[in-house]
Amino acid sequence: MEYGSIEREIYLEASPEVVFEVVSSSEHIAKWWSDEAEIETIGDEGHVLFRGDRADDNKIVPLMVIEARHPHRFSFRWDFTAGAVPGPDNSLLVTFDLEPVGNGTLVKMTESGFREQGWEAAVLEEKYLDHTHGWDYFIPRLGEYVAVLVSSS
Repeated sequence: MEYGSIEREIYLEASPEVVFEVVSSSEHIAKWWSDEAEIETIGDEGHVLFRGDRADDNKIVPLMVIEARHPHRFSFRWDFTAGAVPGPDNSLLVTFDLEPVGNGTLVKMTESGFREQGWEAAVLEEKYLDHTHGWDYFIPRLGEYVAVLVSSS
């Protein structure tokens, strides 16, 4: 395997404006992806929190918004050392591209930067597979959350 990037697509029966809010706001992200989220403006450090079975198993992951072009693209760097300036060699880049299709939105999610981290082969494979399984779980949850959100409005 190349372990270069992870790509997922999902079609959602919601406008790009609605989907953009769901992938870019703390309130919504905490409903389909992480247990808590604090998303800041472009260039400011925020974080996502994933709760473990015990409090000491909680994982807080720093995140920095890189691009927010409403309602077309939202991208952030994450998984870097808190307080560091995230870049290609110390963080992963997640991009949500939103394309209007019919009455809905085609969401193209890409996570890249695995090879650029300088990890040894076993660590690279482990991280890549962990994130692949994660997105395989969370992208369908994004779809489920948007469907409930749209049906209740």
